Amino acid sequence: MTTLNIGSVKVATKETVGVHAIGTTKSSLKTIADKKGWYWGTGRRKTATARVRVKPGSGEFLINETPLVEFFVEDRDQKSLLGVMDKCSLKGKMDVRVTVAGGGFTGQAGAVLMGLARSLFAYDSNLEPVLRSNSFLTRDSRKVERKKYGQSGAILWRRFFLALSPERFRPRAKAIQRIARPSIPAITLIGLP
Repeated sequence: MTTLNIGSVKVATKETVGVHAIGTTKSSLKTIADKKGWYWGTGRRKTATARVRVKPGSGEFLINETPLVEFFVEDRDQKSLLGVMDKCSLKGKMDVRVTVAGGGFTGQAGAVLMGLARSLFAYDSNLEPVLRSNSFLTRDSRKVERKKYGQSGAILWRRFFLALSPERFRPRAKAIQRIARPSIPAITLIGLP
């Protein structure tokens, strides 16, 4: 661990070699803790964004200044967030502070999960194989499809046009129908004259 002067702020850095959190290979990746010793990570899911910071401590987990159990009342959300700490063997050893905004509970839980994984990776890059194998560092890019003008919803027009002419939108549909229903009369198949 070395120290680095950035302006008038003294910052502790840790040099590692390997793969960057985004996926690009770097020869020397520097993860920087801020002046109070926090390691930061940002997570996004649907329209929710979470800024997560971790540092060694007593295991306190606060989301928007509210304890985890009170903020996420669903058991699956609590288990998924504590599962990251459990898989990394850091449960009860790290203080976690989260600021999350946007989206609903599911999006916010996913954003916090990814931000927590990224901040743990910034804290200790040796945790990367565990985080990658459990897909904690993988961004889930699914979002709600936008509404189209002139239609009542996002995907209703697809259903309408597929029902009208499936061969236009699915060219293989006609070929599959020919294979499934050959043009040979059914009587010749069973052996009758």
